[in-house]
Amino acid sequence: MTNLITAGVLFVVIGVAGIYLVKAKKRGQKCIGCPACGHCGTDHGNCRHIL
Repeated sequence: MTNLITAGVLFVVIGVAGIYLVKAKKRGQKCIGCPACGHCGTDHGNCRHIL
C-alpha cells in the first residue's frame, strides 16, 4: 500500500511539473529554469545568469 501511495504522489509531482513546462513554453519563455530571463539584456537563447 505504501508503494502505491508513493507512486501516486510521484506521478502527481511529475505531472504538475510537466504542465508547468508546457504552459511556460506556450507563453514564449526561452529558458524556463532561469528566474531572471526576460528581464535582462542577454541573448535569451543562451541565457547564463549567476544566481
